[in-house]
Amino acid sequence: MNEFVAVIILIIIFIIFNNLNTKIRRLEKEISDLNYKISKNPVASEVIHQKHSTEKTSIPDPIHTHQAYHEEAKEKEREEDILIPVQKDWLTPVFDFLKQNALTIIGIFTLVLGIGYFVKYAIDKNWIGETARAAIGFCTGAGIIITGHFLRKNYTSFASIITGGGIAVLYFTATIAFREYHLFTQNTAFFITALITAASIILSYYYKSEILIIFSLIGGFTAPLMISTGQSNYLFLFIYLTLLNIGMLTASFLQHWKSVGWTAYIFTTAYLFYWTNEHTELLSIIFYLINYVIFYIFALHDYFRKNILSTSDIAILALVNFSNLLGLLYIFDTLGYEPPIIFPLIFAVVNSILLFREYSRKSFGIPYSVFAGLVTSLITAAVAIQFKTHLITSIWAIETTLLLFIWKKTGHPIFKVFFYILFPMVMTAQIVTWSEYLETSDFKILLNPPFITSSFTIASIMANLYLLRNTKQDSEEKTANFFEDLITLVSYGVIYITFLLEITYHISHMPWEAVTSIGILFTIYYIFILLLFRKILNISSTIQTVLIYLLFVLAVLNLAGSVSSIVPAILTKRLSSTLYWLHLLQWTPFIYVCLKVIPSSAFHKRKISYWMMSLALMICISYELHHSYVLMVSHDIPHSYEAGQHFNILYLPVIWTVLASIFIYTGLKKGIQEYNKIGFALVGLMVVKLYAYDVWQMDNISRISAFIALGIILLLSSFTFQRLKNIIRNMVDKKEKTEESTD
Repeated sequence: MNEFVAVIILIIIFIIFNNLNTKIRRLEKEISDLNYKISKNPVASEVIHQKHSTEKTSIPDPIHTHQAYHEEAKEKEREEDILIPVQKDWLTPVFDFLKQNALTIIGIFTLVLGIGYFVKYAIDKNWIGETARAAIGFCTGAGIIITGHFLRKNYTSFASIITGGGIAVLYFTATIAFREYHLFTQNTAFFITALITAASIILSYYYKSEILIIFSLIGGFTAPLMISTGQSNYLFLFIYLTLLNIGMLTASFLQHWKSVGWTAYIFTTAYLFYWTNEHTELLSIIFYLINYVIFYIFALHDYFRKNILSTSDIAILALVNFSNLLGLLYIFDTLGYEPPIIFPLIFAVVNSILLFREYSRKSFGIPYSVFAGLVTSLITAAVAIQFKTHLITSIWAIETTLLLFIWKKTGHPIFKVFFYILFPMVMTAQIVTWSEYLETSDFKILLNPPFITSSFTIASIMANLYLLRNTKQDSEEKTANFFEDLITLVSYGVIYITFLLEITYHISHMPWEAVTSIGILFTIYYIFILLLFRKILNISSTIQTVLIYLLFVLAVLNLAGSVSSIVPAILTKRLSSTLYWLHLLQWTPFIYVCLKVIPSSAFHKRKISYWMMSLALMICISYELHHSYVLMVSHDIPHSYEAGQHFNILYLPVIWTVLASIFIYTGLKKGIQEYNKIGFALVGLMVVKLYAYDVWQMDNISRISAFIALGIILLLSSFTFQRLKNIIRNMVDKKEKTEESTD
């Protein structure tokens, strides 16, 4: 039943196709007859000629206009080519090709599948034997190629895809005949696939079809996988791949096909990396160097012909240098050979020759910048490898800077896109590098692989931030986009985490109270350094405000949390008292930020900022004096509770009163009403605390002392305020009299 339905469907398809073909032929015949009649009728020809002449007098001839415009555009294009190659969106021709030939591609793919299913069906029915099956496959592939050959003159793209499909059929037929049917040996199978590859490359060159040679290369590079027996004969494999790449290089030079080189590079690099990972041996170094030379020459084709480097050329130059460097360094590192820096230095010398060539010609354009960036990056990589850094992290970090530098010098956005893609990979590799702290317990201070690797990452990050900052200044919009702000934020985070992990690792043997306090103290100083160099680092005003708030919060947390837990640890002899006094270092950035950074920033744009700063100052001073008092008068935990309660009742109101007086005095002197409000609010809070709680907890002597001290402070403060008000009033009156006398 199924066979009957299939036959009916085929008959229907044939009838429909035949009808359509008949109609098309009839239409072509009518058009041909019409053209013949027009050419033979002199009257009609004269009318058409007169009409055409009239139109020419009224409007310009679009053909000549187009030709003139085309010639002018060509001339401009030649002038631009002298300075910089014309860059096109490399995805546009790909999408255009797919839109125009999607049905053809799907059709040939479907046809190949249909033939395959038919052969399978014939095999299941025992209609044909194994040799006949292979013969059918080879004949079918050859037939498809011949069909493409006859269609190539009128339907170039269609014929190329058809021919590519035929080549695919030949490859798969050879593979199945060897692997499934065992009709010939591996050497014979390889010879057949190599013959198919050579024939397809020759056809590609003969047809001048870039599409076809890509099909051929894909088949040529996948052929070893098709006939593989799992014996891993890499020497034989890479001799074959080298010959294939030389053929690719020749075809690329003759026809200037960039996609051919990229296809060969991707497959070759994948094979090399797989070989290196599976069987690390010195033999692969030879093929790394051979392929480096082949693809380096491929990348410099336009450079030697026209002295230009296109986006594609620059991209493959960077990839060829660093992908081969990564594989070679991995081999030396795995096998333990020295010195590994020989490879980055060799590559640096090769690029420096071209750099010197540009310098000697006094040409400081794009090629000069690219070669300079490559030489600098390779020398930096050599230094990183000499210090035994984590290989992938260092190489990727250096390459991100190279990509950003090339984008800065050339303006080609594709390199910035590659930077955005590679940057998260660097961060992932950096996290893996940090995890080494968890695996080893005897790292030296600073001179350990995780920190040295992180140092090179930090150097790369600082270079990236410099380039991004200059980009923002040079751009017309003067605003950084989301990705640049995110990268900046992550970069500062990486620097912070690197030093924090190094510090934490070497003090991890200490009690957690000490580790926490030192970690917070480092964080405070890190924020302080960012604020100190805020102009050099080009930190925005919004980020500055956030950093100031964060510094205040951390200062409060340190005194209210970490230091509060350190005091009992000191009293129980678990920690030395020296650690307590270490936290006093936080007052330097706190005071400097309040006196120097905040007045020159936009921190006080909102009134709440005065309250936040004053609150942080009040809490920090209160806790600082509380902890100091408890440590001075206590010798054990029970006495510390009594001392703390005594301080809160007797001394804290006095401290708050003094602070309130300072706030009110500052507000009157600088004319800032918020400080006056803060001072009076603190006085009110102190009075409420004093009369609602403190007086009921004091003995008579303490109560009398507290009231006398507070009364004296309040009176002195009131006298000072009155005196200050009189001074201000006298200054105002004097100014008014001076103005009146002048009038």
